[in-house]
Amino acid sequence: MLNSHFEQLEALGLNLGLAAIFFLIGMSIRDVLNKGNVPPFGRFIVWLVLFLGCAGFIAKGVIQLFWEGSGIG
Repeated sequence: MLNSHFEQLEALGLNLGLAAIFFLIGMSIRDVLNKGNVPPFGRFIVWLVLFLGCAGFIAKGVIQLFWEGSGIG
């Protein structure tokens, strides 16, 4: 029982870590985009992909935590 809780927390931590990496990559890309001549549509696409990546990893971790924590999965 306790081992499964640690596995769930580990999975959540992994997903949050991946979301943080996506965020840091986004900040790096933001600096590059601000220094260069990039069309606004290109900036929008980059931010959309990064936002969906961060949100996806966070949502996956939280859903997995509750799904497995409730005994469904």
